[in-house]
Amino acid sequence: MIVKVAIDLALDRLFDYEVPETLREKLAVGQLLSVPFGHRTVRGFAMGVRDGGESGEAAPAKLKRVEAIVDETPFFSASLLDLAGRVAKYTSSPIESVLRAAVPAAVVRKGARAKESLFVEPVVGGGEAPTERLRWLHEQVVRLGGGWLAGLCAELKTTPSSLRRLESLGLVTICARARRRDPLAAKRVLPTSPLPLNAGQAAALRAIAGGGGEAGEGADKRPLLLFGVTGSGKTEVYLQAIAAELQAGRGAIVMVPEIALTPQTVQRFASRFGNKVAVLHSALSDGERYDEWHRIRSGEARVVVGPRSAVWAPVRSLGLIVVDEEHETSYKQDETPRYNARDVAVLRGAIEGARVVLGSATPSLESWLNAKRGKYAVAAMPSRAGAGTTPTVHLVDMTAEAGSEGRGGAIFSKELLDAIALRLSRHEQTILFLNRRGYSRQMTCERCGHVFECPECSTPDRGMPYTYHRADSCLRCHVCGGWTELPRKCPTCGSTRLAYRGIGTQRAEAALKTCFPEATILRMDADSTSRKNSHDDILSSFRRGEADVLVGTQMIAKGLDFPNVTLVGVLNADSSLNMPDFRAAERTFQLIAQVSGRAGRAELPGEVFVQTHDPENSVLRFAARADYEKFAESELRERMEGGFPPFCRLSVATFKSKDLRLVGGWATMYAESLRRYAEKMKREGGPGRALLVSEAMPSAVEKADGWFRWQIVLRAPSNSSIAAAWRWIVAMRPPPRELRAALDADAVNLV
Repeated sequence: MIVKVAIDLALDRLFDYEVPETLREKLAVGQLLSVPFGHRTVRGFAMGVRDGGESGEAAPAKLKRVEAIVDETPFFSASLLDLAGRVAKYTSSPIESVLRAAVPAAVVRKGARAKESLFVEPVVGGGEAPTERLRWLHEQVVRLGGGWLAGLCAELKTTPSSLRRLESLGLVTICARARRRDPLAAKRVLPTSPLPLNAGQAAALRAIAGGGGEAGEGADKRPLLLFGVTGSGKTEVYLQAIAAELQAGRGAIVMVPEIALTPQTVQRFASRFGNKVAVLHSALSDGERYDEWHRIRSGEARVVVGPRSAVWAPVRSLGLIVVDEEHETSYKQDETPRYNARDVAVLRGAIEGARVVLGSATPSLESWLNAKRGKYAVAAMPSRAGAGTTPTVHLVDMTAEAGSEGRGGAIFSKELLDAIALRLSRHEQTILFLNRRGYSRQMTCERCGHVFECPECSTPDRGMPYTYHRADSCLRCHVCGGWTELPRKCPTCGSTRLAYRGIGTQRAEAALKTCFPEATILRMDADSTSRKNSHDDILSSFRRGEADVLVGTQMIAKGLDFPNVTLVGVLNADSSLNMPDFRAAERTFQLIAQVSGRAGRAELPGEVFVQTHDPENSVLRFAARADYEKFAESELRERMEGGFPPFCRLSVATFKSKDLRLVGGWATMYAESLRRYAEKMKREGGPGRALLVSEAMPSAVEKADGWFRWQIVLRAPSNSSIAAAWRWIVAMRPPPRELRAALDADAVNLV
């Protein structure tokens, strides 16, 4: 017997090993194996098994042998291996990199294992203790039904030796047991019951139920786009749809785009489904990740909640996959394998026969067009659930505020400051959104104009300015993460007149404290959420009403539900519109519409102030009216005229090297070769006949962390044309070791 093994070395090939007689009955596809490779022993996954000795194959005697089966329970089902293979092919990635992304490193790492603790269990009919103290202790252990040794000692105010004495008398047993490292152990989760649904929610639930599992011959198997306005109660629909799946013996995956949303979502699902819920995300400890993944694989946990990696969770009898806020670009992985978890969810649903629900108030244009063309089913939820009403949105022209003095300067308009003051007087809460962290986006010399820049990063035209972080009094680069001490004088002219330009969340927070010294203000950005559980701590504090204002970046812009928030302010709404990316308008509309949706979600009416220097901009006006359909119609028309997605497939070939001449030369050579390939395919009618290849050019951030970066944009009617061209050029002219070349299929970021 011969087994094909994928070894975790990113070699993009499978290796044959002979299966010893002693392992043949135990070995199965998807298992983790220990095999010899070169002069060492490595681990790999069994990808396929066949009988040896077939024509043209090496005899088993010439093959190295599998040393051991690390875990007899497969890590991958046949359907998950099929999914991994398709994702590897689509993204032009080594299969090993896909398998690595699918299983947490904490699960496959050597030495990883379950945590064990001593458990005390009472013995039924074990007799009677000789002393009053021991009899009482035994009665308490029986009353509690046993428990962990350390916990019982603390609760009963006793010592391990006393419990050991009970063990010697045959009244209890004490042995080591696997002990779950529970991410929710410190959380208070109260059970909840299903809520009554309004007409829109009930119709959406029927649409989900009519499309998956064993709903009958006429069931709609297409992915379902759940198009519901912010606050329409999509989560309750998800909960009741999952309850139906669990009742039918099936499992579910719920994906959320931001780790900040995970604690809130997990709490809601755990309150409904208890221990059937598992959570997977990067903020867990290695032990928590190990235990949660194994609970899913064993079938103990039937509902999985997490960001994009949750799409790979080994859920048994998968019946439903929910992709909440499906439009979010954070579902796209920015390193190999560069997959989009939303699209992988759709593919997994097709492979496993599970219903896929894509939920959003501002769907991606790709999903919207799929719905318009009938590829996706649609369920609309046009009104808010409960007493919530759509907030009133004001576009505030900041041009007149540019030279203003006094409280807040040009950071806040007078209208916004008055609105905040009103909410403070009413004991209502406010959210302020600014998608730039730090204090000021750059530091300059007022005398000579010198800009302090990161030496490791740059754009094609200039260096990358450091961002001033007042909280830790330093300059930080938001590209490579490097930092330097705060300068005292200009290195060019020696002047001490240094100025801060631009606004970040730290500066907005400081200005707000000056304007409203009596207010309690929280800030939520990448700097304030670096420690474990900090996302949950900040959001929980705000939900409990311990703060009046929450200032934050895009992590507060979607999915959060605070009943007492009646005011939202969007600062510097123009910044995302000016990005050199064809998706800039779509992202701006989504951000503003999503953050506006945080206001007025309960009985109290909501109000939103969007500060802009271009109040006549059509994108901002569409967002202010929450008119997604008109925006989508306008934007799709422009995309079609320009030949951009979703009317084609767009991929970006990226090149990185420490040597500027090397990266530029190879990118240029690849671009020229790919254009000749496309011309040849056009003449011969091959798969790349409609391939469009751009000039090789420096990336928008040309140098990042000391690596020079160039790119080529490729467009074609199908991804297969682009993938075929890429495989051809890499085979014809393999890049040197000093150069990193990769293809980003269906790229969502061109910057």
